[in-house]
Amino acid sequence: MPHKIKKEPSSASKLVKGLEGVVAAQTSLSDVDGENGRLLYRGIPIGELVEKSHFEEVAYLLWYGKLPTATELDDFKNTLKVQRPLSDRALEVLKLIPTTTHPMSALRTMCSLMGSLDPRAHIVNPEESLRKAYHLTGVFPTIIAAFYRLREGKEPIAPDMSLSHAANFLYMMHGNKPTPEMEKALDAYLILLADHGLNASTFAARVTTGTLSNLYSAVTSAVGTLAGELHGAANQYAMEMILEIGSPKNAAAYVNKLLDEKKKVMGFGHRIYKTRDPRAEAFRQIARNLCVKAGKTEWLEIADQVEKVMMERKNIPCNVDFFSAPVLYVLGFPPDFFTTVFAASRVAGWSGHIIEQQLDNRLIRPLAEYIGPQEQYYIPREERK
Repeated sequence: MPHKIKKEPSSASKLVKGLEGVVAAQTSLSDVDGENGRLLYRGIPIGELVEKSHFEEVAYLLWYGKLPTATELDDFKNTLKVQRPLSDRALEVLKLIPTTTHPMSALRTMCSLMGSLDPRAHIVNPEESLRKAYHLTGVFPTIIAAFYRLREGKEPIAPDMSLSHAANFLYMMHGNKPTPEMEKALDAYLILLADHGLNASTFAARVTTGTLSNLYSAVTSAVGTLAGELHGAANQYAMEMILEIGSPKNAAAYVNKLLDEKKKVMGFGHRIYKTRDPRAEAFRQIARNLCVKAGKTEWLEIADQVEKVMMERKNIPCNVDFFSAPVLYVLGFPPDFFTTVFAASRVAGWSGHIIEQQLDNRLIRPLAEYIGPQEQYYIPREERK
């Protein structure tokens, strides 16, 4: 008979499912203040950055820890632009990916490929990671737009180096230079989603980095994590819900039915924010301006009705996924591409966290509480029932 072992619980081994409330890292990139509904990048409120800044400047802020001078910003933009083109070898591989593949799976595959094509991919240090961060941040929109056009049976469009990061993204998608309202809306979205503390995908990136794996591997881990519906894919499902509702007059009945059936209404509530999502508040007016200018107000009208029911019945405010969904749709992104746009933004934050992890690295290795059997022994095959 096996020897009986009585395990005494450790005073330090308190189980916290989902690691909720557990501090697992220190960061100076973003402060997610859930109690007061505030988000700050390097101490600057997100609303101020949306109003006064643009994505390239915010990426610089996250990576370098300060706002750039005019010369530093020009150099940063030019370095980022150089990374936009997709190599012939990379485009060949992209064309081999079945067009039935989910866009996030295609992006994950291409992110890994970028590492295979980089002869310095194996070098792991903050300086090399910064170089790779420029590359992935610059090329992600090109990959996304190229896969979209290939799926539509069209040829990819080469990047326009005269355009901003956001404007070029839209140009490569549709072949037309965007209006100022369209450029501002996408730029604001990219700013708002660039970083958000130790969220699931960022945590995945830091865990991978903690093993001394390279930035391509870490970002690939993050992209795979972002793809889940409890993380980045929520905006896709929020828009699919809005499309299914179809008309503002159907919204109340639709949402009430979901709530009566104890089903989740996508785009509402947040694990961290206890009051409101400051990103949604910062994006609300930009969303309205774009939709009014484009003559596509029906989606926002549906969103307003859904939000009204949710506040009346559950007192749960919307999150950034909810208001960003109609904006991305009006900008011409199909719902299943929404999360790829999220990734094109969050790659800036992932990169900042990867470098931060490398500067003060320790292998991330939490414990698991074993709850399986103890008093077992091996049974020979002929004796098993």
